[in-house]
Amino acid sequence: MNKKSKSAKNTGKSISSTKAAQPKAKKKIVSLAQYEGELKAETPTTPEPVTAAQDAAGSPTSNDHGKDAQPGGSGKMSGLDAVALVLREAGVPMNTADMVKTAIEKGYWSTGGKTPAATIYAAILREINVKGVNSRFLKTERGKFTLNAGR
Repeated sequence: MNKKSKSAKNTGKSISSTKAAQPKAKKKIVSLAQYEGELKAETPTTPEPVTAAQDAAGSPTSNDHGKDAQPGGSGKMSGLDAVALVLREAGVPMNTADMVKTAIEKGYWSTGGKTPAATIYAAILREINVKGVNSRFLKTERGKFTLNAGR
């Protein structure tokens, strides 16, 4: 008996299951021109750049992520911006579930997530931890936040 059959017999595995994994297929070597051509074919086309005149007319720019969006405007407002606006209007500390509910009802924010209150709670805590005293939010008590008046 050879060593492979003994080890296979002792472990209860068949000889075919103890074979080494097959080596991976080698990558095809291509020229730089071929590589760039394939890369260009895979890359989606980018929209034309916005001119200064178009930008002044109010069309969104590529770096516009809704930071300056106002309620009822055409720009999308982030969840944090929406709850900050809700807190400003309320003037009292609120929990995230109430903030999210109010923001969605007023049309400031929309989401398809299953747990938007938990998402906003985590985002508020992350902003407080990262920005410290420059954060828009303050934690007043367990689960409740208000706007940072010192900011």
